[in-house]
Amino acid sequence: MRHNRITDVMTGNVVKAVYGTPFKVVAERLSRHNISGLPVVDADDKVIGVISETDLMMRQVASVADTVSWWGRLSRAHRREQIKVRARTAGQLMSQPAVTAHAEDSIAEAARIMMEHKVERLPVVDEQDRLIGIVTRRDLLQVFLRPDPDIRRDVIDEVLVRTLWIVPQAIGVTVVGGVVTLEGRLERRSEIDIALRLTPLIDGVVAVVDKLTYRLDDSHLKIAEPALHGVADDWVRRL
Repeated sequence: MRHNRITDVMTGNVVKAVYGTPFKVVAERLSRHNISGLPVVDADDKVIGVISETDLMMRQVASVADTVSWWGRLSRAHRREQIKVRARTAGQLMSQPAVTAHAEDSIAEAARIMMEHKVERLPVVDEQDRLIGIVTRRDLLQVFLRPDPDIRRDVIDEVLVRTLWIVPQAIGVTVVGGVVTLEGRLERRSEIDIALRLTPLIDGVVAVVDKLTYRLDDSHLKIAEPALHGVADDWVRRL
């Protein structure tokens, strides 16, 4: 299933820092460019860490250190916090290792990485792991601004034609506000399951309304049976 790539929505002109960038300069860059974080790169432009507003705010909690138990002060997390409290440079402030995405990753993959690591931005790197851009959660939301005609075209092309191998005229596809309605009769019940699993994977689809019927109920047959073996069954195996 084809998805838009990160390069379609990322920002190419990245505000960044190097290891030795002073604390105050980092704060000024965040404020001047109205951003909540930036990557830290080495001399080869490879990402070595990421700084967020939270990292800078660690200095504000320095006064809380006295209330932490002696056992708590021995924890690795507390030691990392104390380094950031006393940080003077980007290298001391940054969180590492950096969570990044590759330029050829899909928007869906970038969203998965963000959710898994609970981050709001991803530095985008090329094949040599050099920084080429940055993508934020707000950037990824642009996928839901896709025009309805574009979504309809992809549903027909990717789901009906390329996967199910049926002529586009056989099934009615309407899209309103990102909500896709599928209407018509397919040959087999299993094809409905495939259509309903794949359509939501199209970029920009908000929901799918099922108005499909079938001629043959093949739900009681095993997928390996010759009578029902075909390209659609390959997709079922992958789901």
